[in-house]
Amino acid sequence: MTKQDILEYLRKSGGYVSGEEISRRFGVSRTAVWKAVSALREDGYEIDSVTKKGYHLTSAPDILTQTEICQGLKTSRIGTHIFTFDTIDSTNEEAKRQGQAGAPDGSVFVAEQQTGGKGRLGRVWTSPKGEGIWFSILLRPKDSPLQISNITLLAGLAVCRAIRKFSGCPALIKWPNDVVIGSKKVCGILTEISAEVDCIHYLIIGIGINANTQKFPEELSVKATSLQIETGTPVLRAKLLQAVLAEFEFLYLSFPTAKEPEFLDLYRSLCVSLNRRVSTVRRGKVISGKAIDITPQGELFVQMDSGEKISINAGEVTVQGIYGQ
Repeated sequence: MTKQDILEYLRKSGGYVSGEEISRRFGVSRTAVWKAVSALREDGYEIDSVTKKGYHLTSAPDILTQTEICQGLKTSRIGTHIFTFDTIDSTNEEAKRQGQAGAPDGSVFVAEQQTGGKGRLGRVWTSPKGEGIWFSILLRPKDSPLQISNITLLAGLAVCRAIRKFSGCPALIKWPNDVVIGSKKVCGILTEISAEVDCIHYLIIGIGINANTQKFPEELSVKATSLQIETGTPVLRAKLLQAVLAEFEFLYLSFPTAKEPEFLDLYRSLCVSLNRRVSTVRRGKVISGKAIDITPQGELFVQMDSGEKISINAGEVTVQGIYGQ
């Protein structure tokens, strides 16, 4: 018997359960039950105890444990194996290590805190303990690398849809891999791949969601926000993670290459970059224009001020009105 066994038993009961019943169920002493309940209370679970009635789980803490994430997770492929950590260097780095060791398709790696969180272009991703949802999904798709170039777009759409459904916040996607609320960033996505010309060993999608951050460092406050800041209410992080994994699985199984017209229409409908002035650097020069579409290859299609139309598939793109730009 573990404390997780008792936690699940209390959850399923929905009411008071006597210590004697629990001890019979798991074949342990009443003292062992009491110790397990005490350990759960130390973890933040509120458990009432009443003489002759027993124990009753009244509330659960906002923690990202395997138990909390799996409780109510409605997926069949994504999250069948969940690995959780209190502190780790980076969930992407752990996913790489586990990927090389043979971790299965759909594995999810979650941390309460990252000491070396990574963003795009080598940036540091701040990952304080207990405030955000820092996780990575490991996939082993059978498609060639050229056929999964849109996976970052799919992940961004999944997060955006989950946030909208879960919190009601009007989240949008800044092409290709940021989720914003208003003009500020609430989520970043970093996709990494281990592949050969015609074979993918594994693909890792790292996602960081600012959930319950209440205050950002001054240099980030002008361009970052959190769901708690936007709603005024703390988010149950495990429940939001469940929603993201469910949305990701639905989109991934429905649109495996993320090139289907229906997928692109869904993405376009939530892409804040479209119909705005954007700029990027090409051959050392800043060029500007109006973003007019997303191509089937996941590129941002831009009509330049010169009238020329170009496709942008990489690099930093600024969007007028986002992040104070």
